[in-house]
Amino acid sequence: MSTIKDTAAKWLTDFFDPEIKNQIQNLIDTNEEELNDSFYKNLEFGTGGMRGIMGVGTNRINKYTLGKNTQGLSNYLKKVYPNEDLKVVIAYDCRHNSDTLSQVVAEVLSANGIKVYRFSDLRTTPELSFAVRHLNCHAGIVLTASHNPPEYNGYKVYWTDGGQIVPPQDGEIIAEINKLDFTDIKFEPNTNLIEAIDKEVDEAFFEESVKVGNFNADGKDDFSIVFTSIHGTSITAIPEVLKRAGYKNVTVIEEQATPDGNFPTVKSPNPEEPEALAMALAKAEEIGADMVVGTDPDSDRLGIAVRNLDGEMELLNGNQTMVLMTKFLLDQYKAKGFAGNEFIATTIVSTPMMEKMAASYGVEFKTSLTGFKWIGKMIKDFPESHFIGGGEESFGYMVGDFVRDKDAVTSTLLACEIATQAKANGSSFYKDLIDCYQQFGFYKEKLVSLTKKGQSGAEEIKQMLKDFKENPVESVQGAKLLYIEDYNTSIKKNVQTGEETTIDIPKSNVLIYETEDGTRIAARPSGTEPKVKFYITTNTTLVNTSDFKTVNSQLDSKIDGILADLNLG
Repeated sequence: MSTIKDTAAKWLTDFFDPEIKNQIQNLIDTNEEELNDSFYKNLEFGTGGMRGIMGVGTNRINKYTLGKNTQGLSNYLKKVYPNEDLKVVIAYDCRHNSDTLSQVVAEVLSANGIKVYRFSDLRTTPELSFAVRHLNCHAGIVLTASHNPPEYNGYKVYWTDGGQIVPPQDGEIIAEINKLDFTDIKFEPNTNLIEAIDKEVDEAFFEESVKVGNFNADGKDDFSIVFTSIHGTSITAIPEVLKRAGYKNVTVIEEQATPDGNFPTVKSPNPEEPEALAMALAKAEEIGADMVVGTDPDSDRLGIAVRNLDGEMELLNGNQTMVLMTKFLLDQYKAKGFAGNEFIATTIVSTPMMEKMAASYGVEFKTSLTGFKWIGKMIKDFPESHFIGGGEESFGYMVGDFVRDKDAVTSTLLACEIATQAKANGSSFYKDLIDCYQQFGFYKEKLVSLTKKGQSGAEEIKQMLKDFKENPVESVQGAKLLYIEDYNTSIKKNVQTGEETTIDIPKSNVLIYETEDGTRIAARPSGTEPKVKFYITTNTTLVNTSDFKTVNSQLDSKIDGILADLNLG
């Protein structure tokens, strides 16, 4: 039986660079724990492609693991499109080594006779998704690790529709990769097949983003925005898109405007974390701005803060932003008259308010597993249907279908349009959100993420989820458990009657409790980070908007109680 040291020893052969061999020999000699973590498994595709810590080994992001991926993808493309001139577009973000690793990927593709369009500098992930169809490519690749810590990088693959790969394609591509030895990688480039791209695609993307996200809101001259790219790629797109849409009062946080894979001014470049927007929030208070917008490094997620009822800046969560964006779009469609084939979409761990809203407007509601690739797949699977918009609790949203992944560029413009028009109407983004609570039910959510690193952490996460499944609670805050949804077995069970129904969604390691009062508790491992996540959703009615603060406080107390019941507080 092959040991970890046997696997590592294969990286000491002449095929590998001398520097790589020296690093591995050093691990063998001096750091068994790091050696084990570097080689105990192969990196795998998760909900957001492949992400991992950069370094040497099969469980790390490096030229060999990405080279092997790309060789497998090349073989797969040739198998699926045997008589076509293949084309792939590549983008990369601000992370360490993204530029050099993307060049390696381009060279491997070209060595396999595939035409490559590679952005000459860093670009946003939504622009990469757009570019796949704009350039009529067979696939797209972006080098990014989204909002993961600085030591991470990643590799996401997109297909001809501009959406991320999904089953069965991902499995088929992985099968091609697994057939290969590292020595099968073709590293010698055909430079004639690699073409640098930039402004022509930028221009097309900006134009379409403004077309889709701009609703000619009133009062743009009187609306003040503070924007931060948090050292990421959105600095290449969002200021320009806002300018073209007519926004003049945009203050960019200059200390965070330079792309930098160290993310030196934040603990985490994740707009879900309040700390990541601290500088922008401080600037907003200083100048009296109406809204703060911050995006993650590859600009597919956005966090926004708006003035609450007390005039203070308050960071909204992804569910809140998604709800108001969707309602705004539905209102626009309603005003023109629904065609009857529209739908909105979200994920199984996002707010149930989306389904309530769809029913109220008479449009179809679709739900998917976590990961925006599944929402992109819906558009491909139902060509007769028209996608209005949709998102997920983790701060991702997509407006229409010109991009087939979450898109912080166009979503930022949409959020500004909503807030600007609300202010012009004597309301606000926040007040309009409260109106949604009154109309569709007051839903309140909480996410708890527990980080468990390394091989031992992976085992701990596995055990936690096993316990959650095998030892379900009987009640939560006085409400009896009604359903258990097990997405591993595709069975939804009524625990009070024993009745079982089939869940018509692909299998996944997700378990959801639902109580008699509509409280939902979901548990799943992250597909991109060493974390286990618990999603809490509870709800009540909001009879009058004037009762908002009282009812909001009651729901906060209930969530605290739920966390205590589950030992997650």
